[in-house]
Amino acid sequence: MQILTTMLDGLQQAAQEIATHITDERNIVAFYGAMGSGKTTLIRAICSHLGVVENVTSPTFALVNEYHTSDNRTIFHFDFYRINNIAEVYDLGYEEYFYSKHICFIEWAEYVEDLLPNNALSIHIKILDNNTREFLIDD
Repeated sequence: MQILTTMLDGLQQAAQEIATHITDERNIVAFYGAMGSGKTTLIRAICSHLGVVENVTSPTFALVNEYHTSDNRTIFHFDFYRINNIAEVYDLGYEEYFYSKHICFIEWAEYVEDLLPNNALSIHIKILDNNTREFLIDD
């Protein structure tokens, strides 16, 4: 599925559409896109749609942030841009997160692709211009 949107005007609608693809069986969402493509911005919008009231920021240095929704669901937000090797992800205990049944949003998923469950939902973000993005949802 393809969603074409401006980052300001259509972002909430895109986030709402993407959120409909997140289920108990498909709770791992892998985000792919160039630096500055809007991965964190999109995750922030999806979290807002899901009822997160906390401040959603990129866990670039912490590797993982934890958020809670208004209906008591837990969301883990990963950013693997700064990992030096896959051993760091093992040391983080990724299995505890990925197989916890909680929602996991993963930025820079290409760095951990071999560890992702087969049913992970993939979101590819393509920059079309300064304000326009294409979101490709791989079902």
